[in-house]
Amino acid sequence: MVDWTITNPPFKLAEQFIDRAVRTSREGCAFLVRTAFLEGQGRFERLFGQSPPAFVLQFSERVVMHKGRLAPSGSTATSYCWVVFLRDHRSGVTELHWVPPCRAALECERDYPDDGLGLAEFDREVLVDG
Repeated sequence: MVDWTITNPPFKLAEQFIDRAVRTSREGCAFLVRTAFLEGQGRFERLFGQSPPAFVLQFSERVVMHKGRLAPSGSTATSYCWVVFLRDHRSGVTELHWVPPCRAALECERDYPDDGLGLAEFDREVLVDG
């Protein structure tokens, strides 16, 4: 058991990740997922109808994620949110909150050591030498 599980699960396996984390986390768990994950009758019946999250925290700006790289000027059409489950959540009511635009305020130049072209030099050294 752990106190908290916080992750960005693979989209196709997110239900399994959530199911296990809900069972093995003492306090709660939080998942960064595509907003589309909230849709679906089957997912409602298997997951959200049985164990509703305490919170859905919807990003008001797009969260840019590209496989294998971090691009400072990247863009996306994909919407993301945090889905938070709490062990002691008994009301069955899911609260929706908005994460205000924050990318510009939280980023700094050193977040992009190679201008988003691939792995940073120190990462390559770890992969090659490690």
